[in-house]
Formats: sequence, structure tokens, C-alpha cells
Amino acid sequence: MKLKHFAVAGLFAMSAALPMMASAGDAAAGKAKAAVCAACHGQNGIALIPMYPNLAGQHEMYLVSSLKAYRSKERNGGMAAIMQGQAMALSDEDIANLSAYFASLPAGGK
Repeated sequence: MKLKHFAVAGLFAMSAALPMMASAGDAAAGKAKAAVCAACHGQNGIALIPMYPNLAGQHEMYLVSSLKAYRSKERNGGMAAIMQGQAMALSDEDIANLSAYFASLPAGGK
């Protein structure tokens, strides 16, 4: 009986993950859109100024959720006002593509 519960739970987990997998962005399109990000986050996603986070090698879904939170003004504090302004100009497709691009880069710029 318990094995059946695990199987059902596994099916629900997989069905919840499918939309996230299907929404994976286009890294090449993200690279083309990332020029404006370079001013703060560096040419290859490695920030030169310590107060700005590195984006290279971050998890794609983390970047998606962060950009959407900035866009909806749910994420505040620090440099949020700047990021909220930048994110407001991004469509869901732009966010997916930028996230795919930065996730594809090696962490630490290596």
C-alpha cells in the first residue's frame, strides 16, 4: 500500500515539473538580450563590483523566479529598485531566455 502512495506522489511531482521543463529558454536568444545586464553583472555573468551578484552558473529556475519577483515588485531591498525597473521591460520569454543563458555559463567564469 505504501509503495502505491509513493508512485502516486511521484506522478504528481513529475506532472508539476513538466511545465517548468517545457518552459526552458533559448540560451542563444538570452545571450543576445544580455548586453544590458553586463553593466552590473559582468560580460560573462561574473560581476566586477562585489555588491552585484554573479549570474553565471546560477540555476535556471532560480533566475526565472527572481526576475519575475523583481518584475512584480515582490522582491525588495538592496538594489531591487534598479532590478525592478530592468525586469519590467522583460517578457516571460525574455526572462526564460536570459535565465537559460546565464545558467549555461560556467560558475566563477572558468
